[in-house]
Amino acid sequence: MGADVSSLQCPRSWQNQSVGVSLQQFEQMKNRVAGKSRAPSPIFPTRSGSANGAHQIILGLDPSLRGTGYGVIRIAKPHLQTLAHGAISCPAGWPRSRCLAKIAETLRELLKQHRPTVCIVEGLFYAQNLQTALIMGEARGAALAAIAEAGLEIYEVAPRKVKQAIVGYGAAQKIAVAKMVQRMLRLAKLPEPDAADALALALTHAQENARYTLNAPKKI
Repeated sequence: MGADVSSLQCPRSWQNQSVGVSLQQFEQMKNRVAGKSRAPSPIFPTRSGSANGAHQIILGLDPSLRGTGYGVIRIAKPHLQTLAHGAISCPAGWPRSRCLAKIAETLRELLKQHRPTVCIVEGLFYAQNLQTALIMGEARGAALAAIAEAGLEIYEVAPRKVKQAIVGYGAAQKIAVAKMVQRMLRLAKLPEPDAADALALALTHAQENARYTLNAPKKI
């Protein structure tokens, strides 16, 4: 009783009005009968840089002209792994242009080595001194340019929100943040202040993505 699939022919303009079968649907039925079904496409597309829809390697960044903090962590079980952390230090005698070049160059090397897919940068803060704000903006711009050219997703998180996520108190002192970061990542030594802030940013993003949240981080 099997029908020859090749004998199933249909004029281009034909459509059974009583059944409501279009030419495209008819061709799909022919393919299914012939065993030519198409592989299903995923219902939930994955995010960029990840095979399972979540970023596995996260870069935290705390830009500053003389000491840009960075921290790279990997999402792993049973505990998060610290891949790298430190600060891009520039002596006080260096001109700003040299500092900006070093920030960009160091970050490019860091990206090549650890290949994170997302960067979390500290959000802008209020500065009373205009000159300080301009210098901080230059360092931030140099860092973000290096990150953006590598194709990473970039998010910013307000400092108060980071402290709330790590310590549970939005006005916590830097030393409290550093001690909690050391504990959460099981570091042998207390991280330097700039590195601790960067690791705290990465940890905050890891926590936000581990649960549902109505306050999505700001993408930049």
